[in-house]
This record gives sequence, structure tokens and C-alpha cells, in this order.
Amino acid sequence: MKNIAIIPARGGSKRILRKNIKLFMGRPIIAYSIEVALQSKLFDEVMVSTDDDEIAKIAKEYGAKVPFMRSTETANDFAPLSSVVDEVLMYYSNNGFYFDNFCCILATAPLLTTCDLTEAYNLLSSSDFDTIRPVIKFSYPIQRAFRLNDSNSVEWFSSEFSQSRSQDLEPAYHDAGLFYWGISSAGLESLKRGAIVIPEHRCQDIDTEEDWKIAEYKYKVINGFDI
Repeated sequence: MKNIAIIPARGGSKRILRKNIKLFMGRPIIAYSIEVALQSKLFDEVMVSTDDDEIAKIAKEYGAKVPFMRSTETANDFAPLSSVVDEVLMYYSNNGFYFDNFCCILATAPLLTTCDLTEAYNLLSSSDFDTIRPVIKFSYPIQRAFRLNDSNSVEWFSSEFSQSRSQDLEPAYHDAGLFYWGISSAGLESLKRGAIVIPEHRCQDIDTEEDWKIAEYKYKVINGFDI
């Protein structure tokens, strides 16, 4: 089986300027995604899909390949990850290189481990799923969620569970937003989806400066830094 790691990293991040190469614990954050992919030994190719020359330069410095620059269509604010994956696989196939599986690893995933990638790959290889993603358990039952109205009054999303004990309700999970393994012939949009569960402390969505600080704090705790 031949596998490719695809790390999308466009230059036009809006909420955190130059997010994909902003320094995280002293190094560009994309470096962590590149290095975990290389260290996993799961991939025949580790590449970065970008439209930005500076990102491309940094990606190469940390060992990734940047065989082409991303198109305008896949670098805008509305392009889905599936279109980025499709563009990469098409580029390689047009040049005579074919991969059985891909793993789309986000550029802002400094808490990701090789064990996570390996566990998900093993599930993909041993199951009938077309894609595998990491998920995190919601810390509180979503069945007891409130809706906050304009007047600051609250109401149940579903009053059916208003008297239920939290421990009696079915657990719910959300996308960790770290990576997506997939079978190349099926693509990222396949509905035959499986998942592995990872602990909340090893994941942090990074959309704001506060998120960034929390991610660095988690990284320090996990890796034994003085706090």
C-alpha cells in the first residue's frame, strides 16, 4: 500500500494572521504536522498544499515536498478540504504517481501523535470504512443543551431530556479537526466513515489568540515543561 500525507496550508488565514507558520513554542506550527507525519513512517510522500511562497519555503525546510502551488479555486475561503485532496491526488496521478490511501493532516495540529495516525490507519486497513477521523467526546450531554435568546432567556433545545440524569444519556462526539485518513479511490466525501476517540486534553481547535495560548499550555503540560 502506498500512502501520501497531505498538509493543507493556505496563506490567507483571517482570524489569526499567518496562522499556519506562526511560531508555536518557538517553531512554525506547521513544522509539528510535517514532523509527526515523517516520524510515523506511514507515508511514501509527505507534501504541503499551499498557495504561499513563504509557507512553501518553510515546509521544505522541515522535510515536506511542495511539488506545485495550490490553485486559486482551492485556496479561497470557501474551498472544502475534499477539493484540496482531489487536486493533490489528480496532480500526482497526472504525473504517474498513485497512492492507495491519503491522510489529510491539518497544519495546526501540534498535539497530534504518531500513535493517533497509526491507530486510525490500522482501523482503515482492517475495516470497510472509506475514511477515518479522530473524534472527541463532548464533556456534557448535548441532549441537555440550552438555547440563549436575544433577551438572555434560556430554553431547552429539546425538553424531552430536561429531567434526565446526565449519566443516563447517550454520549456524543465531535470532530477533533486534526486529520482525515481516506482511501484515494473513494475520496474524503465518502459516507462510509469510521472514527477513533482521542482524549480532549490532546486536542485544541485553534481559531483565536486565546485558543493559541491554551494549545501552548496543553503542549507544555503534555511534554513536561515548567508552567
